[in-house]
Amino acid sequence: MLVPDEGFAVLGPWNDPHRWLDREIGAAEYAWHPARNLIGDAVAVHFRALDDACHFLEAFPTLILADGTLGPTYRSPFLPFGRDEEKSMCNLYSQTSAQDAMRRLFDVAVDRLGNLPPQPGIYPDYRAPIIRQGEEGRELVMGRWGMPTPPQFLEGKRADRGVTNIRNTKSPHWRRWLGPEHRCLVPFTAFAEPDATRGGRHNVWFSLPEDRPAAFAGLWTRWTSVRKLKEGETTDDLYGFLTCAPNAEVAEVHPKAMPVILTDPQDWKTWLTAPWSAAAALQRHLPDEMLSVQQA
Repeated sequence: MLVPDEGFAVLGPWNDPHRWLDREIGAAEYAWHPARNLIGDAVAVHFRALDDACHFLEAFPTLILADGTLGPTYRSPFLPFGRDEEKSMCNLYSQTSAQDAMRRLFDVAVDRLGNLPPQPGIYPDYRAPIIRQGEEGRELVMGRWGMPTPPQFLEGKRADRGVTNIRNTKSPHWRRWLGPEHRCLVPFTAFAEPDATRGGRHNVWFSLPEDRPAAFAGLWTRWTSVRKLKEGETTDDLYGFLTCAPNAEVAEVHPKAMPVILTDPQDWKTWLTAPWSAAAALQRHLPDEMLSVQQA
């Protein structure tokens, strides 16, 4: 979009698109790129979600889209995606296994997904499949990625974007969801970590051999909250997954943490049904040399 001659202060609301974006969309959900257009100064705003981009354009109808923009530099309002390196770990994964394959591999008794296409890119607040223990056995359902945020981090905020990764299971906030009734498996094909050795601006993808099914050790809950202001209050099945110290492959690019990955059917059973005293032992990293690594 072109920068107005008078600057963005003439646009409202709050006289600054940055302030509007941080408040209405969330600093983690967009990136702002200074640029030089063929006919003047311009900026490019990139969003994680298409509906957020539409919401922005509706709020600033006088903006002029700037076709032909040249992009010499990149600047995100926060790095990366509005989070520090530790918090930004594993906020992108893929799930491309066929629905029938998931049912068979994870011994699912009830499938409530409907028709699920492959999901090559799952970001925070996206909906994706999870497996949980139901009255009839394991059930395959859709969840929304991001568990409720601890209240102390929501002061002054009008929406709760959710917590995707959970490390400290001793926290009172998380202890309420450690029982079997709130545990789930999160099937995945590959997951991405921001490469701290390159400033966190590039992703490295990790995966297991194609014939080896795997799932993150997750928690879920049904929760009523405002996830996005334009949606208002909604009730969702939210989920997140546990993290732990990294194994050798992940530590090379992200030395602080990796997701807890379960590949053994017995571990899946333990995670979904056992008391926390037994399930807690599964919060550990994969053995070294089990993951394939691919630069983005």
